Amino acid sequence: MDIIDPWDDLMRAANGGDTAAYRQLLQAITPVLRRVVQARGGGLGPDSCEDVLQDVLLAIHTKRHTWRQDAPLRPWLYAIARHKVVDAFRARGRRVELAIDDFADALAAPQGPDPLAGRDMEKLLGALDPRAADIVRGFGLRGETTAETAARLGMTEGAVRVALHRALQTLARLRERMIE
Repeated sequence: MDIIDPWDDLMRAANGGDTAAYRQLLQAITPVLRRVVQARGGGLGPDSCEDVLQDVLLAIHTKRHTWRQDAPLRPWLYAIARHKVVDAFRARGRRVELAIDDFADALAAPQGPDPLAGRDMEKLLGALDPRAADIVRGFGLRGETTAETAARLGMTEGAVRVALHRALQTLARLRERMIE
């Protein structure tokens, strides 16, 4: 005894031009195909499974005329879903996708200064003349005052302030070029 599947009748009517039957068929098969795709493509992730489902529905729409009306519909639908899942795994290759939300706490970067900032600053300071770089290091790294820097370098405090100002302007221009 053959079991009559209502999907078969809906697909026959849809292929005959009945848009209401086609809408009803799509509403009936979409949740079932979603579960098939999720079961077979679990390693793809939820977003990719939804993409595969859309590919399955599009393939059904574009190839529905190839379904043999004397054959059951479900195996034809499941074959399309199976092939689309396989295609998705092939397209992904060996890449593994994991939801970052599951690991957000474990992967949090430690708070603190940027470990590359010192290297970048030394690169910028290396572009200055040695005396200007020494003045910037004195203020920025060693925390010297204007008087201490002036005494150490044998300069007046006014000359140190002017040299610091010019060095900082040069650093700003160099940094702008690095960002571009």
